[in-house]
Amino acid sequence: MNRLLPPVLVLTVLMIASTSAQESVQLKTAKELYASARYDEALALLDNLRSTDGSDRKSVEQYRSLCLLALGRTTEAESAVSAMITADPMFRPGEEASPRLRVVFADVRKRLLPEITASRYAIAKASYDRQDWKTAEQEFHAVLALLDEAGTTGTLKDLRLLAEGFAELSARAAAPPPEPATPDPATPDPATSDSAPPAVQAPPAIASPPPPPDPARVYTTEDAEVVPPLVVRQQIPPVPAALVSRAKSRGLLEIVIDDKGRVIRMTMRDSVHPSFDRQILVAARDWKYKPAMLNGQPVRFKKLIQVSVNR
Repeated sequence: MNRLLPPVLVLTVLMIASTSAQESVQLKTAKELYASARYDEALALLDNLRSTDGSDRKSVEQYRSLCLLALGRTTEAESAVSAMITADPMFRPGEEASPRLRVVFADVRKRLLPEITASRYAIAKASYDRQDWKTAEQEFHAVLALLDEAGTTGTLKDLRLLAEGFAELSARAAAPPPEPATPDPATPDPATSDSAPPAVQAPPAIASPPPPPDPARVYTTEDAEVVPPLVVRQQIPPVPAALVSRAKSRGLLEIVIDDKGRVIRMTMRDSVHPSFDRQILVAARDWKYKPAMLNGQPVRFKKLIQVSVNR
C-alpha cells in the first residue's frame, strides 16, 4: 500500500524546486542584461546569485568576469577568474566568452597552475596515506593532467615523478585480487592416478642481483630508475616585510640530500634577495627527507626547489 508523503516534506520539495527554477530565471535574466550592455544591473543580479548554494556557480562567475571586464574593473575580473580556476582547474570559458576574457583566463590559469597542482598533489597524497586507493589514483591522474599543461620544469619535474609513481602504486593496490584457479576436473589427481608421474621440471634460474649504487655519486631527476626523496620537513621562511618590495618574485634553490635524508649541501642557483638567500640557506640545514632510493638502497640526490615570494 502506497503511503502519502508528509505535508512538510512535500512543501519542502516544492520550495526547493521553486527556488531552483527562480535561480535559473535570474541567471537567464543576467545573461540578457549582459547582452544588452546593462553591465551594472547584470552584475548586481549575479552578485545576489553568488550567495545561493544551488546556483550554477561556474556560469555565475563567468558572467561576473565578463561584466567586470566590460566595466573596466580588470583586477576584480581576475579575482573572479581565479575563483573559477581554483574551484575547478579543468574549467574552460564557454563559447559566449569574449576574446578578452579568454586572454585573462589563460594568463591567470598559467599563473595559478603550479600552486593548484601542488595543492591537488597534497590531496592525492592524503588519500593515499588513508589507503583510499581508488580516490588516490583518480587524484594523481588529475595532478598529471594539470602537469601536462603547467610543464615539468623545476620542482614540477620532481612532482611528476612522484605523481606517476604513486598513481601506479594506487592502481595496483586498488586492483581486485586475482581469482583462485579452478582445478580442471579432467586432470587426474597424481595421488590416486595409475599413470606415470609427471616429469620433474628444473628450477627456474635465479637472476643476478643488480649492482649496488655508487656511494659517491649524486643522482638527479635525469636518473629515471631512482625514486626521488620525499619531504619530511621542508619549511621555507617567509620573506621579511622590509624586503618584499626589493625581492625578486621567484628564486631557485639547489640542495644535495644524502643517503640519511639530511641536506649536506645547499646553493642559491637564482637569488631572491641576498639577505633572504642567507635565511633560506640556514633554514635548509634543518630540513629532513626520506632519502632517494635506487634498487632498494638509499642514495644521494640533487633536488631543485623553486622559491616564490607572495606580495
